[in-house]
Amino acid sequence: EHLNRSLQRDLPAAVVAAAGVPPAMAAEQAMTEANFLDQRSLQLIVVSCYTRFDNLAHGPRGTQAKQSLYTFWMDPADGQMTLVSVSQDAAMNPAFSRFHPEKNILYTVTESVAEPGEIVSWKVNPMSGKLTKVGCKSAGGTSTCYITLDKGCQNMLVVNYWDATIGVFGLDPVTAVVSECRSMFDPNEGRPMKARHDKHVNHSENDENAQKERQADPHSHAVILDPFFGQIAYVPDLGMDLIRQFKFNHATGQLEAAGMVPSGPPGRVALGPRYIEFHPQLPVCYVVNELSSEVSVFEFDRKVAEEVIAGKTAEARGKQTLRLVQTVRTIPEAFPGDMNTCGRIAVHPSGMFVLVSNRGHDSITVFRVHREADSAGLLSVATTQHTHGATPRHFQFDGSGQWLITANQDSDNIGVFRFNLATGKMEWTGQQYEVPSPNFVCSVIPHMEMPPGSKL
Repeated sequence: EHLNRSLQRDLPAAVVAAAGVPPAMAAEQAMTEANFLDQRSLQLIVVSCYTRFDNLAHGPRGTQAKQSLYTFWMDPADGQMTLVSVSQDAAMNPAFSRFHPEKNILYTVTESVAEPGEIVSWKVNPMSGKLTKVGCKSAGGTSTCYITLDKGCQNMLVVNYWDATIGVFGLDPVTAVVSECRSMFDPNEGRPMKARHDKHVNHSENDENAQKERQADPHSHAVILDPFFGQIAYVPDLGMDLIRQFKFNHATGQLEAAGMVPSGPPGRVALGPRYIEFHPQLPVCYVVNELSSEVSVFEFDRKVAEEVIAGKTAEARGKQTLRLVQTVRTIPEAFPGDMNTCGRIAVHPSGMFVLVSNRGHDSITVFRVHREADSAGLLSVATTQHTHGATPRHFQFDGSGQWLITANQDSDNIGVFRFNLATGKMEWTGQQYEVPSPNFVCSVIPHMEMPPGSKL
């Protein structure tokens, strides 16, 4: 573990002590239990890295990492970050992370087209930021790329990009470590894939030939649950240009196919839906189409969703719960589409903005969310900002929503922007940190854990 000595004076005392700082210095910076409960003083940022390039569907151009996870402490006052921990437990190509909402457990999934993915459970030390591997489970598919927890934290839904399978796994109610596989859905229905893991196009490319091969097979890329009932799962299929609908039974962990929705306007091809996110207040969701560099805006039909969940007839079970209302471009009109692929899409916690990263244009486009009655949820471009790095595969807000951290995969760095909540403008702070081949940023605000028998 390493600390930037110039910033030690600003760290919580427990973090400093864990890093080997003399007790006297740590005592001067003592963090009380009240401060911990306030949690504004303990914002961790966990960045995952690619440790192997030869088994990926795409072709990173940065430096192959020796360690897989870097943990930073962020000062919420000015957005400065200090590296406090580097993982020592082995994990190959962790490429997506999710922090448990109640326990200090971080989940990562590994990315490889050649071998089965793994779901790794990590214990987060809330004081030092150290990550300790406490569990590892096969994801049941290859190139694992997404994790969602259901509302009761009983189940984890996982997507495997390469073979398109979607798995549901149980969570231990005490430790929250991933346990048994409860179900596995295969859109290929057992048929072999046309593309080979040892001979395929570079999935970073976006010309006509690359698009054709990438869309020769189903490629599930994400899975989320509707925020209203938690019983409809949506899975963007990049290979088939559609959003798959499933009925989700949290008691049994089963997924039942329940129709599908095209990810863009009728007649369009080579869209490549990658991620889907719901608005926090409006019945609207946003799908980023990776290949066409577009965002599709959908209205969520609550009444139809209730019919799908009730499932009284086959017709009802297959009804579309999403209705396309808008498609907007994420890059300037004159910028060639084959030179860009989209990365992440995120809705700001305030619900006022939607952001998308552009890999190739090396930017983040910020869209303002309309609130007028006749256009609620629709988007218009607020600003586009260069990320001060190459290939922004991912980005993340801190817990306050005022700092945005970008993972610039091909320039081996992460950068920090101040996010203007009034205008949506991303203001460059000048703070940039070296991290080899960063692919994901996870905001971790540790939970208070009291020893048995202790009192506040």
